[in-house]
Amino acid sequence: MTALRTAALAAALAGLLAAHAAAQDPRLERLDPDTRAAVAALVDSARQSGVPAEALIDRALEGAAKQAPEPRIVAAVTTLLGNLREARAALGASTTAPELQAGASAIHLGVPAAALTRLRAVRPRQPLTIALSVMADLTARGVPADSAAAAVLALAGSLRDDQFLAFRRNVERDIELGAPAAAAASSSVRLGAGAFTTDAGSSGSARPLRRP
Repeated sequence: MTALRTAALAAALAGLLAAHAAAQDPRLERLDPDTRAAVAALVDSARQSGVPAEALIDRALEGAAKQAPEPRIVAAVTTLLGNLREARAALGASTTAPELQAGASAIHLGVPAAALTRLRAVRPRQPLTIALSVMADLTARGVPADSAAAAVLALAGSLRDDQFLAFRRNVERDIELGAPAAAAASSSVRLGAGAFTTDAGSSGSARPLRRP
């Protein structure tokens, strides 16, 4: 009886903690009670881990807006939390929230975490959000993850953020013209930093980061 009572108390305490976390963000009220409790626990875990909890809330609400099944919402939020933790381990404790989210997107698409660590070493005092976003975007366009990472790393020491955006556009243009994705990335890398200029009309503008 004592063991059963202990288990019941533990379950009740877990439920109270989840409900308390949910109560801290009224947006989670849009979720059904079981999903809300699961997501709230993940959000609380994210806060304790030092990764952006807001990204998890956004992912859950996005799933709810699309009327995704509850288990799929919880799975998506769980996966995102894992990707964010992996990105933080690869990039370091001082990494900003936008960098973590871009890194998590890249990892989710198959970019090795080691590539993120190398990128930090190449650009230790520069923001990495755009470079990581380009890694993720190239992978999403069909460039193999290892090749996308290698391309970004090859240029990381010489390109500014606006030039990285121009590099991405070059690769996407070549893919749209029929070039194989990996070949398009390699060809653009061979052009070198001087090929990626920007203008006020289009080249310097960034589109929203791809989400993991």
